[in-house]
Amino acid sequence: MNPNKNRRIFITGGTGFLGAHIIRELVEKGHSVKAIRRSNTLPYFIPSAVFDHVEWVHGNILEPAFLEEAMEGVDAVIHAAASVSFNPSDKKDLFKSNIEGTANVVNMSIGQNVKKLLHVSSVSALGRTGNGSRVNEGKPWEEIDFDSNYAISKYHAEMEVWRGIGEGLDAVIVNPSTILGFGDWNKSSCAIFKSAYNEFPWYTNGVNGFVDVRDVARAIVLLLETGISGERFVLNGDNWSFRQLFDAIADAFSKKRPSREASAFLAEIAWRMEKLKSIFSGRPPLLTKETARLAQGSNYFDSSKILRIFPDFVFTPLHETINGACRAYLQAEQAR
Repeated sequence: MNPNKNRRIFITGGTGFLGAHIIRELVEKGHSVKAIRRSNTLPYFIPSAVFDHVEWVHGNILEPAFLEEAMEGVDAVIHAAASVSFNPSDKKDLFKSNIEGTANVVNMSIGQNVKKLLHVSSVSALGRTGNGSRVNEGKPWEEIDFDSNYAISKYHAEMEVWRGIGEGLDAVIVNPSTILGFGDWNKSSCAIFKSAYNEFPWYTNGVNGFVDVRDVARAIVLLLETGISGERFVLNGDNWSFRQLFDAIADAFSKKRPSREASAFLAEIAWRMEKLKSIFSGRPPLLTKETARLAQGSNYFDSSKILRIFPDFVFTPLHETINGACRAYLQAEQAR
């Protein structure tokens, strides 16, 4: 019997898009799950019966006293909580949540003698090249002009985990690319599906990495059940252009494909107009300088390391991810 299975796992961010799918994977694998719940509602995109197996605690990773009590007696921690924003005005909150929150989880993991910490980072923490070269786990961080505040915050959050490893913490890091799948399409990367459903007319030819949320959850639980420590793993299914992605989603929804190319010049004008509009409306801009420039770059991510460690692990083809998610979103809309 594998001693790393059937343990008591504490998860932060358990009601988020990825966190909820991780909980489902843990429950189906027979682990005992304890998770942070910050509202009275639970994700509707996961069968409610899954959450009946979870011990919920109310609190915040920015509160060390709460973490000390919540993490008492757990065998392992999955730190999946993170703030995601590409709005420059959110920088302070982004850094506090992602960096300070991660430092708290690391410190408490050490203090509570947690056997293993799995930190959910991002490919953003590796830095992007924008020039078409491949990014893997060995890429050194270099701050460049189009790094987002989110990317910088995730890099520094990851540095807190490496500090913990240096202090003797058994930890492993995963760096997913843009995560896709069935979730709440009003939030996170799931909003890509809603944009395509609403026939968003613009596209770019920039390239990015994408990965199925279920694959990320599976990889996390697999790594948690091994003795691997002091390593990080890029999790990326396919590298596609944004145009290819939006075309595939539009086709799966039987909607119009985007037909207007947002050139670099037009994107620069658009984010400035959005910034001006947000000043008068008080609403967050739909497009920012960070997202506009990200959509123009060509970034390719290499997942060969985790495939060497787990030869039987297979990433879901992106077409399959998109078709399955679109069917689920349509069913959810019909059920409303």
